[in-house]
Amino acid sequence: MTRWTSAPPPEPGPDDHVRGDGPVVVEYADLECPYCARAHLILRELPVRRVFRHFPVVSKHPRARALAAAAEAAALQGRFWEMHDSLLTDQGHLDDPHLWGRARELGLDVERFDADRRSEAVAERVERDFRSGIRAGVATTPTQFVGARAFPGVPGEDFVRALHC
Repeated sequence: MTRWTSAPPPEPGPDDHVRGDGPVVVEYADLECPYCARAHLILRELPVRRVFRHFPVVSKHPRARALAAAAEAAALQGRFWEMHDSLLTDQGHLDDPHLWGRARELGLDVERFDADRRSEAVAERVERDFRSGIRAGVATTPTQFVGARAFPGVPGEDFVRALHC
């Protein structure tokens, strides 16, 4: 009998969003997901090399794809992590006027930000992350990978133990 398994997530590449030092954690998350917001609070306190990939679950979070596009548009102006952090720490204000306000607060060119977030290139970038998550077996957000091992949900004790192995 053939045993079907998922592929591991792709290794971090030059166009991934990466920050921190330590064991590599590849994170698939949805910027509208409240569990992803909780995971963010945990991950930012851990000494890890965090690789963020978009996994918008629009069936549960209708603004998820728009928020991913906003983060990518901010990335094109060198402010991905600032927009990422802003979206996850204040999920009560995610409609377009609040996105423009965040862009202004981050010092972005708002017209360029708005055009970029609606661009085909940004949509393709988000979709590429999503497809790599599907291939890796991501079924829920957040899902973190340490090596090829998946840790779905908010990081817990098993996840922290895996970082130290």
